Amino acid sequence: MFAEGTKEAVKDTLVYATTEKITDMDPANAYDFHTWELFRNIGKGLIAYKPGTADLVPGLATSWEANSTGDAYTFKLREGVKFSDGTPFTAQTVKWSIDRVMKLEGDPSWLVTDFVKSVDVVDNYTVRFNLHQPVGYFPALAASVPYFPMNPNAYPEDRFVKDPSELKGGELSALGPYKIVSFKRDEEIVLEANTEYYGQAPKINRIVIRYYADATTMRLALERGEVDLVYKTLNPSDIADLSKNPNFNTYEVPSSYIRYLCFECSESVFKDARLRRAVAALIDRKPLIDRVFLGQMEPLYSMIPRGMIYHTDAFKTELGDGNVELANRLLAEAGYSESNPLEFELWYTPSHYGDTEVNMAEVLKAQFEKSKAVRVTLKSAEWATYIANMDTKQMVSFLLGWYPDYMDPDNYTAAFAGTAGSKGLGIYFSDPEWDALFRKEQGSTDPKEREQVFKDLQMMWTKEVPTAPIFQGKLFIFTQKNVTGVKVGTPMVLHYNTLDFTD
Repeated sequence: MFAEGTKEAVKDTLVYATTEKITDMDPANAYDFHTWELFRNIGKGLIAYKPGTADLVPGLATSWEANSTGDAYTFKLREGVKFSDGTPFTAQTVKWSIDRVMKLEGDPSWLVTDFVKSVDVVDNYTVRFNLHQPVGYFPALAASVPYFPMNPNAYPEDRFVKDPSELKGGELSALGPYKIVSFKRDEEIVLEANTEYYGQAPKINRIVIRYYADATTMRLALERGEVDLVYKTLNPSDIADLSKNPNFNTYEVPSSYIRYLCFECSESVFKDARLRRAVAALIDRKPLIDRVFLGQMEPLYSMIPRGMIYHTDAFKTELGDGNVELANRLLAEAGYSESNPLEFELWYTPSHYGDTEVNMAEVLKAQFEKSKAVRVTLKSAEWATYIANMDTKQMVSFLLGWYPDYMDPDNYTAAFAGTAGSKGLGIYFSDPEWDALFRKEQGSTDPKEREQVFKDLQMMWTKEVPTAPIFQGKLFIFTQKNVTGVKVGTPMVLHYNTLDFTD
């Protein structure tokens, strides 16, 4: 169906399969892993990740430096860099792009507005970020996609862009190693090497990303040789089978990926923290993981993933697993019983996180209903509708997954429970005490002070439960035997320009 021609042509084209979906083709509003991955390969940040690591290295900036008080960072930019349409890249490009993100207030804008007060053009190739307060990890923030410079001759200043066809000229001009030459939403995106890219040319000239509706069809495409690489999301049984198959390369991605349950905390029945705690106490992680994921995930008892600094198992010690007794006590305090049960909808998206999502939702429903004072109705929506539902408070409880925007515990806490970040995810949790703690840890350069703040926050989380951690995931990439150069570090960025074929 999607023949690639002769052997010589195949050597120049890699076909990458996924069940993920693209959202908005706009860093000012896109806030999902796969769209960010695409932007990391067609765009470039001032700071980048060294492939296969979490190490920060120069991108469009050759150097950066904080002032003596830590509340301003100055970046020296590469000279002579151009977008793929020939538009020059300058300090004014950076300022325009950041100002646009702040003005439009899209879902990921908090990654900028919570930290950046203003941006100054010092000269044509020097730009200064003025911060609200000192932020020791600002370079990691500056490596995230909302900070990516975009072409002011293509992007409108006053609205978001969903498809490249909405851009001036009808195409997305790139600063990264690849550029988009064909865009068919939910079907196929074709990338070609960007000849204007300042860095080393990609090893493979053409990348074709194909979008599959389900994991089974995607696995068959790999086994038939129709695709070269599969990443996100296969069924657990597929992972187990393919891992044993000598015809494919298997890569286990170092994962800081987590899954969790969200509550709409401002207007729904879950504005009562006792009910959020009760539902969280009913989650029984290991049986869920064993049944749905064949034991391939790890139970998680904090929003901060295991292996990251300041992680504690607060949910394990305070709420436990499948704690029906505690749940019933909390439900009774809130006025619910077997004769007057808490009734609510649990939402999931059927394909974005793989075909197992419906099974996960069904297991959670059964676990919640082990309390006779709970009745759950399952509801689902595809990803685009799911995201829209977050903005309109349509979902009182819903399942999400998280990939890091930047490698710091702040990104696993403020993103969900800070007033700005919480709103962008449909949680709408807001508490001045929590916001003050986030500002404190964000502005601190003292590891011991930050450790205490995060210890306190994780304990507070078990009392307020804006979200409930469920498990920490493992991700796998499978390729044909002739594919090399797969480099994915803990930020989980797949770098297309390092991919290659063996002779």
